[in-house]
Amino acid sequence: MWKPVAKLTEQDTERGMKLVIGDGLAAEVMTTLTSGAFLVAMALMLGASNLQIGVLSALPTFTNIFQLISIWLVRRSNNRRAVTVICTIVARIPLVVIGVIPLLFPGAASIHFLIVFLSCFYFFGSLAGPAWNAWIKDLVPESMLGSYFSRRGSYTQTLNVVLSLAAALGVDYIRRQYPQYELDTYYFLFLLAGAAGLTGAAILSRAPEPQMYMDKENVFRLLKRPLSDLNFVRLLVFNSAWVFAMNIAQPFFTVYMMKGMGLSLSSITVLTIISQLFGIFTIRIWGKFADRYSNKTIIAISAPLYIISLILWCFVGIYTKLYANIILLVIVHMLMGIANAGINLSITNIGLKLAPSKDAIVYLSAKNIITAVFSALGPIAGGVLADFFEHKSLRIDAQWQGEKSSLLLHLVALHEWNFLFLIAAVIALISLEMLMVVNETGEVEKNVVVRIMRSSIKNNLKDYYLIGNLVTLHDRFWGYILRRKPS
Repeated sequence: MWKPVAKLTEQDTERGMKLVIGDGLAAEVMTTLTSGAFLVAMALMLGASNLQIGVLSALPTFTNIFQLISIWLVRRSNNRRAVTVICTIVARIPLVVIGVIPLLFPGAASIHFLIVFLSCFYFFGSLAGPAWNAWIKDLVPESMLGSYFSRRGSYTQTLNVVLSLAAALGVDYIRRQYPQYELDTYYFLFLLAGAAGLTGAAILSRAPEPQMYMDKENVFRLLKRPLSDLNFVRLLVFNSAWVFAMNIAQPFFTVYMMKGMGLSLSSITVLTIISQLFGIFTIRIWGKFADRYSNKTIIAISAPLYIISLILWCFVGIYTKLYANIILLVIVHMLMGIANAGINLSITNIGLKLAPSKDAIVYLSAKNIITAVFSALGPIAGGVLADFFEHKSLRIDAQWQGEKSSLLLHLVALHEWNFLFLIAAVIALISLEMLMVVNETGEVEKNVVVRIMRSSIKNNLKDYYLIGNLVTLHDRFWGYILRRKPS
């Protein structure tokens, strides 16, 4: 069953790539309805603390430390598709359980119940991950990685925009009209998500798999290969520091907007959609330049923009007028959408690019396992820090006192969650120093890429306006680090 093919035809490759996109769309439905604002709102209704919110946010990455099991399964079966599909099916069944059991037995509903079954979901999903990565690396031609995944990403993000808004409006309507059924609504979303996930697994099972040839060495000896590859280790150091910084702050954006600012689920979803739309508008542009030049350069351009958005989060909520805070939130989400599109695409692709085809599953598993530790520590550290700063604050004001008037301007007002955002920005900025020593095959000097991008932007001003502004930002913000790059 699901036997690999010695050599795929061009038609096989195209069909497989379309099926992978189909599974991606189904998985996006599943992810949209069981994560983000919906999961946070559900957890808060179940009485989750900051630390428990951090634990829920850590689960998707923490379970990646078990990916050694995936390597063993692939080596034993020599069939990446079978491992991926079976583990994916087993992973998505707990979502159905989360949706059904509390509806049938209301007493079973608790934050601990949610954490346990989500742990199962993420655990088996992490086993499917390395096999999927290695399979897709061989299925999709390397020259098309950036454009293909940017296209796939634009489809999934568009679906996310439509679905998340519809679901948020529905939940807010039930919250206003039938508040006693709000928690049941979240369980129903999990049930729908599980059904969509299982449908995606069925679609993915039809995609062809190229024949794989793996060494029969001991698994732990195999893991020494990526850890003895100095360039890959440099990538691991950067990636680990970056995800740690991001995950200190990201899980608490929604918590802050819900508990700190009192925004509705629909309002938060609209802001998230703004971020996604700007990601959709720019992801194909990022992918095109990443294929043509280097993923490292795209990270170097987009990462500082994300750091700026983290700093701007520190100013959200310090204004007395709601519209001023909303305007700032819109700007922050626009910047985050543009930056995330480039960062997420390029970090994934540079890992695929630096991993040798023969040892792809080993390299990618080592990357996932190591970064998983730091990615999981991030939200847990964030939860602990949020509790530590809960009753602490730092305020810096500027006051003008005249004869007939006075003006008070809040310059800085840090408390609880805002402290996390500033700490994350500092760590993220430090992590970018580590990116400069990573070498990427086909890499073009950054100043050359910037000149080429500027020229392209002038010729395609309408399409590349946003990226053009980022290139200018890159020159000013990133110049210091570029001057320090080792020769």
